[in-house]
Formats: sequence, structure tokens, C-alpha cells
Amino acid sequence: MFRATAERNAMSLTGRSAAVFALGGTIATTADPRTGELSPALSAEQLLGSVSGLDALGVELRVHDFRRLPSASLSLADLDALHAAIRAELDSGRVDGVVVVQGTDTMEETAFYLDLLHQGEEPIVFTGAMRDATKAGPDGPANLYAAVIAAAGPWLRGAGCVVVLGDEVHAARTVQKGHTTSPAAFTSPGSGPLGLVVEGRVRLHQQLPHRTTVPPGAGGTADPRPVRVALHTVAFGDDGTQLDLLDGQCDGLVVAAIGAGHVPEGLVPRLHRLADRIPVVLTSRIGNGPVLTRTYHYPGSEQDLLAAGLIAGGDLSLYKARLLLHRLLSIGCHDRTRIAQAFDAIGRRDG
Repeated sequence: MFRATAERNAMSLTGRSAAVFALGGTIATTADPRTGELSPALSAEQLLGSVSGLDALGVELRVHDFRRLPSASLSLADLDALHAAIRAELDSGRVDGVVVVQGTDTMEETAFYLDLLHQGEEPIVFTGAMRDATKAGPDGPANLYAAVIAAAGPWLRGAGCVVVLGDEVHAARTVQKGHTTSPAAFTSPGSGPLGLVVEGRVRLHQQLPHRTTVPPGAGGTADPRPVRVALHTVAFGDDGTQLDLLDGQCDGLVVAAIGAGHVPEGLVPRLHRLADRIPVVLTSRIGNGPVLTRTYHYPGSEQDLLAAGLIAGGDLSLYKARLLLHRLLSIGCHDRTRIAQAFDAIGRRDG
């Protein structure tokens, strides 16, 4: 057993391969030589050329300049197109995994959305940078180096989409960006990272995550109209006026409630009325921990809201709950029971 473990630890990546899709973001940002203004202008080849020691890994890289955008300007249509391009690469059998390079601002959402779509065993590794190449100590090259190792190696097969920054490997299901500027911005509240990239390999701290995917055709007939899913964060003293404005303007709603799933009593009739017409998912604005389902029972409590027809969002953040609900509605799944089952399934980390 010791010998086999040692052999795996010393495994070479020579002969393995990965596709790299560059979308822009801070990691691709450089200064215009005339104006000094910063923009995501570096190509995928330029990014890879800046990574010391990458050639020594022996990994064959298939490079794609897919987009050059700040991540806030990426759309779901861009991600659907990215998934199709990744699927074509994986179906060709020429790569062992995929690296997606993009801005960090929306990375927790884009990685989760692709995790819902991705059906294969090959890992899709998202990475980027918190410091661009014009700053002292840019982190992009080291993050890209670690991401190539994670994507090309055998350790993350079946993990779906992961995020690799600061040598830590985070599951798309749990990862959050928790700081606006720190190089250590990414964490997985409540679970911690899956593992660490060290000495040319991934060392896993825990089992690979249970995954729930939502492939095309899983819900019924796709809706040709653009799907609109709104977000409402409940604040202290919220009088529900914004909820009234949403009535009739969206196909689904995610509510980020106070604490473990609570709202002011006056919001309950409004939410009940909305839940009679569209799916309304209950999450917490805290971003760490689940909404409760059977602890408190008073007007505005989680039991009161669930009895009014809201759907428990488990421990998904409001942003990821929005993407799951959007995905379900876009493939034609409008049945409240089936939507609740999907949220329940994705919350079962034990499989």
C-alpha cells in the first residue's frame, strides 16, 4: 500500500493534456501603453507564456481565446456557448480536463452554472487572479500553473467544476468570494476546500462532492422566452414595497431572508401571493449555513413561509439558488414539487 501511494504521489503529468479557455478578467488585464488604462487585453497564449515552469509539467495544452471581457459582463448565453465548446473538446477525447480562465467577480456563479450542465467525469477548473500583471506580486501565473495541474491530473475526475486559487481547490457547489481585494478571497464556508495543489499534484482533504446536474430536457419543454428570476434581500424594517413591484414582472423569485429563513410578519401575505403564481425559493442573506425548515413557528418564521408555498433553498447562497431556479425554469420545469426536489437533491452533500 505504501509503495502504491508513493507512486501516485510521484506521478508525472507528461503525456496528459488540458484545454484552456480564456474569457478575460483581471488575470488578462494589462495597461494600454498610450493611456495607461487597464483592460482585459492579454490573449490566452500570452497568459500561458507568463507562467514559469509550465512547460516542464509536460502537459499538452489546447488553447482557446473564447472571450475577453470583465466577468461582470459575461452572460448566461456566453456560458451556454462555453459549455458547448468544452463539450466538443471533451467529446473529441483529446483532453483529460479543462481550465477556464476568467475574472473572479462572478467566478462562484459561473463555476456553479457550468457544474449544473457538465455531465462528464473530466474536471473543469476555474481560475483567475486578484492582482493583475501591473501590480507587485501578481497571483495569476501561480493560479494558472496550479489549475493546469488540477485539470490534467487524475485526482479530480468526477468532481465536476472546481475553483483553484491560492493553491486551494474549492467545489463549485460551496465556493464563495469573500473579499473584494485580498489574494485569499475565496473560501468554502461550512465545508472548507476540497484539497490543495502542492508539489505538482492535488492532495485531497475530503471526498469529492456529491453533484446534482440539470441536463437539457430534464424538466419538460424548454421555454423560448428569456427567463427572468428576481432576487430580493430582506432588510430590517422591510415593508414589502419592492416585492409589490416584482409581482407580474418575473418568472421566479429567490428571497434572501434574515437569519435562518425569517422575514417581517407583514411580508408573508405578499410572499404567499407571489408563491401562488411563481416559484419562490427561500434562502438566507448570511451566506453560510442552511435555512431551517422545522425549528421556529411564528408569523414570518421559516415554517410559516414554507406553509405559504415557498421552497427551501437549503444552504445554497441566494446567487446560486437563482442560477439553479433559472436553469430549471429554462428547461421547462415549472412544477413546484419537482423544483423542491431539485433543491433538496443538491443539498445532500452525502449523496
